[in-house]
Amino acid sequence: MPLMSPEEYKASLRDGRRVFYRGEPVEDVTAHPTIGLAVDHAAIDYEMAHGGADRELAVVDGPVGPFSRYYHIPENAEDLLKRSALIERATALGGTLVVLIKEIGTDALFALHLIAAYMDRETGTDYLPRVKKFYEHCRDNDLAIAVAQTDVKGDRGKGPSDQVHPDYYVRVVSQDAEGIVLRGAKVHTSVSTNAHEIIVLPTRNMGEGDEGYAVACAVPANAPGLTMICSGYGRSGNEFEHPIASKHKMMETLTIFEDVKVPWERVFMNGETGMAGPLAKTFVEYHRFTAVSYKLPLVDLFVGASYLMAEYNGILRANHVRDKLAKLISYARILRGMTSEAARECRMVDGVAVPDVETVNIAKLHFATGYHQALAWVQDIAGGLLVTGPTEEDLNDPRLGELVEKYLGAAGGVSAGDRLRLMNLIAEITATDFAGYQAVLAIHAEGSIEAEKMTIWREHNTAPAVEYAKWLANIKD
Repeated sequence: MPLMSPEEYKASLRDGRRVFYRGEPVEDVTAHPTIGLAVDHAAIDYEMAHGGADRELAVVDGPVGPFSRYYHIPENAEDLLKRSALIERATALGGTLVVLIKEIGTDALFALHLIAAYMDRETGTDYLPRVKKFYEHCRDNDLAIAVAQTDVKGDRGKGPSDQVHPDYYVRVVSQDAEGIVLRGAKVHTSVSTNAHEIIVLPTRNMGEGDEGYAVACAVPANAPGLTMICSGYGRSGNEFEHPIASKHKMMETLTIFEDVKVPWERVFMNGETGMAGPLAKTFVEYHRFTAVSYKLPLVDLFVGASYLMAEYNGILRANHVRDKLAKLISYARILRGMTSEAARECRMVDGVAVPDVETVNIAKLHFATGYHQALAWVQDIAGGLLVTGPTEEDLNDPRLGELVEKYLGAAGGVSAGDRLRLMNLIAEITATDFAGYQAVLAIHAEGSIEAEKMTIWREHNTAPAVEYAKWLANIKD
């Protein structure tokens, strides 16, 4: 099947899916004033694949014809570098907001390939053929895929089977010759309102008694019994004051499974408690690589917008401004370098290239722990007009516009309008609802800061450094 056009993608979402926004049912996600914005944003992936300078990056020629590069299973470091470049480019076109409709789903598919191959080889299961068949279905039909992984959890001090009620984690409540039945809820499910398929993954290690919760499968977004309740966070506003959020949006949902039937060919784990944790971890190994790739346009924007604003404000020669710009440049360049290094230092598992886990997590930790300080540097360079400046209506009024132009023009003859446009862009990424959204993503998306530190601790080989210290100290074993 040929690659979908943006128009075909939008039409394919009119399929009767059960979506609610602020308590109201959504009949057509493509026509909804908020969710429709997310659909338009997601269409960037389809636009890139249809002509223009981005097609070569976005499309791979395969044995059954061209398909999205996102679906290309990485075989070496070069494949990972191209995947990272595609994620970065799509996010840049998305105004620093990741598109994610194929990125996250293929992260999950790569993980499922590896874990299914291992289970089949070690335990005699027959999951890999199912994974491959579903992968080919998504690849050949150019589908958008969401991932429902994070369970609502209830009491986080207890495991899935020890909760007050059994549905705080998604579980299998019954099974028969045709398949399994799912019940429970997942939270933070990104792009679910405008995806075709939703891959369900376990969120943690499982133990004895948790067999019903150790499940991985794929569910169509319009499956009977599946309900999506949208987050209401964020406002779009007008393009002058909200140059990003007025055009770009990503939806998340509380995704509820009320006895959703899943046929066996779409079940990729069922009761294998010992493999639930490894599957969750393997998915994250890919998804954090996606994360550090899509952060690159944002940190580059911190540098570019701050530099330009320093010019507009006439403070580019100030030592403290140059100090902050040097730190912002270092913050961005370190993240970019570590992202590339994670690809170059990949390891091969069953013929699939996996980004270096330690480097990916150090890169993500570097981004997350430095993010709020970076915001402060950008805000300091920009100044208080971020939140106190006049509006577009003031500029468009003949008399008021004349006054605004007289008093708020910038250094070098830059107009007040352009200065305010840049101020509004910086406000968008540091001081608005969109900025708050990005700040929370920096801390929690793709796993917490503590999860990243724990992974670094687990992955790093300290033995050579310890032996070197012993040698210099003349300590004999």
